[in-house]
Amino acid sequence: MTLLQEFSFAMQASQFQPFHRRSFLKRSLASLGTTSLLTAASLRAQEGSPPQRTADDDIREALQKVKLSMLFQGSNPDEFRAWQKSFYAQLHQLLGDSKPPAQWKIKQESEVKLDDHTRLQLLLQAPGVAPLPVYLLLPNTLRKNNQAPGVLCVHGHGAFASDAVVGRRDLEGIEASIQKANYDYGLQFVRRGYVVAAPCMRPFGRRVDRPRYGGKDPCAVNFVRMQSLGQLPITANIRDLRWAIDLLQSRPEVKKDRIGCAGLSYGGRMTMMVTAMDQRIKVASVSGALNLLQERLSRRYSCGVQVIPNLLQYGDYSEIGSLIAPRPCVWETGSKDGLIVPKWDDVFRKRLQNAYQALGAKQNLVFDRFEGAHRWNGAVAYPLFEKVLK
Repeated sequence: MTLLQEFSFAMQASQFQPFHRRSFLKRSLASLGTTSLLTAASLRAQEGSPPQRTADDDIREALQKVKLSMLFQGSNPDEFRAWQKSFYAQLHQLLGDSKPPAQWKIKQESEVKLDDHTRLQLLLQAPGVAPLPVYLLLPNTLRKNNQAPGVLCVHGHGAFASDAVVGRRDLEGIEASIQKANYDYGLQFVRRGYVVAAPCMRPFGRRVDRPRYGGKDPCAVNFVRMQSLGQLPITANIRDLRWAIDLLQSRPEVKKDRIGCAGLSYGGRMTMMVTAMDQRIKVASVSGALNLLQERLSRRYSCGVQVIPNLLQYGDYSEIGSLIAPRPCVWETGSKDGLIVPKWDDVFRKRLQNAYQALGAKQNLVFDRFEGAHRWNGAVAYPLFEKVLK
């Protein structure tokens, strides 16, 4: 009888002789050249030993114990303003400098005149800073010497980035993406009479060469690479969004003190970030991003361009969102959005409510929970933008 035949026979008989089975497994696996580690693992599994603790287990446990030392605990305007000033300073220290270039120039790449608006494709350029591609949409309803409010429209993940936001239906395959997420909110805003800036962030759209990543997530890879240089993708993107605000304010068609911001998914996260960091934004709509870093990191998560190292020592996205107060802000969530976890979005909502209530501005905090999945809605946002900006 060969060793393999003997192995098969022993396995069939093992239910009657469990002790001899283990002894035979040791001998057989060693004879077959199997490593001692595999033998030990197999025996532990046979004897009902628990699986070995993993690094993921350690991280999840640590995430459950984070202290968030700078949560707002007050109840009146003075206490909140003091907290807001302190947390803003701490966030600025974590992020680093996000100021846009002081001097820059514009290269116009294309101009397309459409039925209801004109679409400019621009490249913002400054020494020592990566060029920023930006779409600028101008409503045709604007008359000479007239001005309109400006809206910064921020894209999320996806192959089409800002192309989808401005409704570039001339591009192959984009229609399905737009339909699925109601993604062309930049086009919707310009049709409502706003001047729209829609920048392309890193590492998305024309700012990433995905085949070079070999199937790896560009968000995670960029985070690791930039952090090794003492930089953060999220800070670079905040700088670029603030640069796009500079662009809006530089245009003669735009009312400089009437700027709004809107975005879906990662665009929602970055709408929250840039509105928190830049007081020039008077109203915002954060869509599909009512989730916390503490929750995201404890689940499947690889979006390095949303990570702020050491943030959880002090607060979470909810505290960053609270920096927007008392300015009006809509938080959109779809009833079927799998990225929004009810237990955690309740925590987020309550922290935001505490902030606005302390300032006596609870009417400026609006939650739009609509029937649908991970998509832009706008049903509440559009009237609010109209009220604040026009």
